[in-house]
Amino acid sequence: MSTLNQRISNFKSKVLDKAALARPNLFRVDLDFPASVKAATSHISGGGKYTADSDKLGKFQVRAAQLPATTIGVVEVPFRGRMLKIAGDRTFEPWTITVMNDEDHRLRSAFEIWVSMIQSQDTNFQELGIDANSGDTVYKDMKVTQLSRGTYDSKANGNLLQYKFKHCYPSSVSAIDLDWGSNDAIQEFTVEFQLSHWVSDYK
Repeated sequence: MSTLNQRISNFKSKVLDKAALARPNLFRVDLDFPASVKAATSHISGGGKYTADSDKLGKFQVRAAQLPATTIGVVEVPFRGRMLKIAGDRTFEPWTITVMNDEDHRLRSAFEIWVSMIQSQDTNFQELGIDANSGDTVYKDMKVTQLSRGTYDSKANGNLLQYKFKHCYPSSVSAIDLDWGSNDAIQEFTVEFQLSHWVSDYK
């Protein structure tokens, strides 16, 4: 092996001189909620304040998320002891976020009400519509944005790339464990979203 290829300076010139390595802790999540959910939670944290701020809370309280996987199925066609693999259908896995819970339970309450409006606890009714052009629909779009570390970065507002998850709804809001022995910790819960597909926007 060439001595040159073993030098850290060579690695830096090939990898880091053009762009920094992306960091997993530099990201932002933008949530959106149906209009009825915002209205139903407007009493939380000072009558009406939550209605205006609910979409902004994800930027600060979503502690973990994922950039989505890309998956295409495989159709295997047998031929005389061999398999011809043909590209199949594309699938989109659920998207999961981890949320830090505040004492007002603002985001948790919003997700619980959203789920309840999709399917009521004590009746088999749905309050929200399915019209994608309506602001009061079951389905909303969510976004996760990869951020740049350096202020010198020429990317718009430090945004490196963004994934938009289309037609999302919460299919699961996790339990929160309570424990007298759980010291030096904050409450967290996860939300799993189902989606139709996602699109990416590379800056």
